[in-house]
Amino acid sequence: MKAKQIRLATRPNGMPTYETFKWTEETVADPAQGEVVLKSLYASVDPYMRGRMNDRKSYVEPYEVGEVIAGGVIAEVVMTNSTQFEVGDIVIGNLGWATHQIAHEDSLRKIDPSKGPLTNHLGILGMPGITAYFGLLDIGKPAAGETVVVSGAAGAVGTVVGQIAKIVGAKVVGIAGTEEKISYLKHELQFDEVVNYKSENFQEELKAACADGVDVYYDNVGGTVSDAVLRLINKYARIPVCGQIALYNLEKPDLGVRVQPNLLVNSALMKGFIVSDYGAHFEEAITDLAKWLKEGKLQSKETVLEGFEKLPEAFLGLFKGDNIGKYLVKIAEPSE
Repeated sequence: MKAKQIRLATRPNGMPTYETFKWTEETVADPAQGEVVLKSLYASVDPYMRGRMNDRKSYVEPYEVGEVIAGGVIAEVVMTNSTQFEVGDIVIGNLGWATHQIAHEDSLRKIDPSKGPLTNHLGILGMPGITAYFGLLDIGKPAAGETVVVSGAAGAVGTVVGQIAKIVGAKVVGIAGTEEKISYLKHELQFDEVVNYKSENFQEELKAACADGVDVYYDNVGGTVSDAVLRLINKYARIPVCGQIALYNLEKPDLGVRVQPNLLVNSALMKGFIVSDYGAHFEEAITDLAKWLKEGKLQSKETVLEGFEKLPEAFLGLFKGDNIGKYLVKIAEPSE
């Protein structure tokens, strides 16, 4: 069995390019005891993967140059030497960008395809949905009538944050960058207000949208967008810091507004977090998210490219805002 793979060819300086990736092909060996051979079905592209391309300490180990890129992947077991998995099982794990690969049983979790679309487990019932759930409800703690602002509002995390905030009765203000995204957030997800950060009058439009100030700011992007929101925070505001995608491809250190005065005078809380901090409580989040989905209180939106070769394109598209909702690449169909 031949497997195609995509590896890190070189560490990017600034925005990655197609030259950042290297294509290889190898024969897949037979699985050892406790291992399975997998056929990849869907792969996720996520902003945190850009940080792993840098050779610096972070909350997850960096990729080595020459190593297969890894991320969230849904796959099918096609050969097994494991007592936990049978041929035909659908699994999810942190796996390589490869058409086929060997994985140890301890690194995989079985998915029940009868419980809904497989892709939900990489999106609204997976890492993005769980990230939205805990960041908003544990750190943001929105109350009915409060104003919740979410940047990157049309992304995989932001769409779920806004919808959960609506469930608890908050006023939701989204920040996005295209008319298509703004229309989706306002008319399909029922955000109360959506502001285009590319507008020449962004600060004024944001202030008008947040007439009563900002009680919770769910920060997915950082940069000048967050500078603008932080000027509007209320007393005792809460600011979950989830991502800083505006900064990931900078070639020089960012010089921005000092946030401490705003935090100090408003007795505000700003807290960074990683979804793995809540690992012991994932089932709580998945249970609630699945219930809200079934009740129609949550909608799942995905942008899907087809073909293994599209993975670099999808990854680079994250930083151009090409996606609405979760960005995925479909690699293969499950076997009949």
